[in-house]
Amino acid sequence: MLRREMFTAERARLYAEHVAKIGGAPMLSEEAREASRKAVEAAVAPGADVWVFGYGSLMWNPAILVAESRKAQIRGYHRAFCLRLGLGRGSPDKPGLMLGLDRGGSCIGVAHRVGAKDVSSELAILWYREMLSGAYNPRWLAADIAELGPVKVLAFVINRANPRYEHHVPDKDVARRIAVSEGVLGTNRDYLYRTVRQLRELGIADGPMHRLERRVRAIANEPITTTEGT
Repeated sequence: MLRREMFTAERARLYAEHVAKIGGAPMLSEEAREASRKAVEAAVAPGADVWVFGYGSLMWNPAILVAESRKAQIRGYHRAFCLRLGLGRGSPDKPGLMLGLDRGGSCIGVAHRVGAKDVSSELAILWYREMLSGAYNPRWLAADIAELGPVKVLAFVINRANPRYEHHVPDKDVARRIAVSEGVLGTNRDYLYRTVRQLRELGIADGPMHRLERRVRAIANEPITTTEGT
């Protein structure tokens, strides 16, 4: 599990140095990352809370201080494995895929409320987590949050100009890559399984991620247990 103490300027520097050594896509500079964060924080009204939308690991492992979490839906974007993953849960020789919010459709996920007093510190954590490489763009999106209705949320959508963006990867290739990729943070398929488990907890019994899980488990010879399938 990711922990908030993992997301620091020192870790970002070491990560960038490692990526440079293996010839990966360049990371954002500290200056560019800070400029991005400050621009978003400047849009937050003084004394206001911030809602952060999670659609992958942010749903089940936010690693930030959260006052409350609620089921939420955004429209105009959908959840897709569209970001090449050469580190973390993948490797340069067996790159996996990470989720991103891509254009079109809709997406159900989890909205986390960050209290006003914690906004600055938690946005800093989020930027070291989500904005190391510039693979995502931070956006304020309209969300329908359970029991609250329309609320503006901060979401990290895929940056289609980033060299790691992969558009329309065939389903069979997505499943194959996720089934075999792993890295220092674990397997790519565990990331998928945890995401599907969270969707089930949100009341989504079946959908694209569930079908992908079945394909991945078949390739990895990991049948769904009775508990996991409920």
